Amino acid sequence: MATRLGDKGGDLEENSEINVTPFIDVMLVLLIIFMVAAPLATVDTKVDLPQSAAQPSPRDDKPVFVTLKADLSLTLGNDAVAREGFASALDAMTNGAKETRVLLRADKSVAYEQLMGMMNLIQQAGYTKIGLVGLEAQPMR
Repeated sequence: MATRLGDKGGDLEENSEINVTPFIDVMLVLLIIFMVAAPLATVDTKVDLPQSAAQPSPRDDKPVFVTLKADLSLTLGNDAVAREGFASALDAMTNGAKETRVLLRADKSVAYEQLMGMMNLIQQAGYTKIGLVGLEAQPMR
């Protein structure tokens, strides 16, 4: 407790008032912390999406797979293909149907730059429907 010097010559008397300055300092620091942390905590935005009655798009009977192996060699279906003859081989496999969906598989050790280069090669051949194939991950426990 604090003491106060009274008007009575040198007698000390007890001061029962609370010093709120440290309390205000702590509250201001907490306010600043929450002002900084609040925008960071709003990453997830909950949205109630409407339901759709649309039918799922039909899957191709015989999908066209392009595989980019770890050594950057290409296979179209099960056949190895050189990059120079890739467009003509893809046209031969799809009978020139440019609307055919091309599914791209790549080894996980392939660099992103090489994968994007492969997607560009498919687009330059005239195919715009490109899908990426991956394994379904097991749920973490």
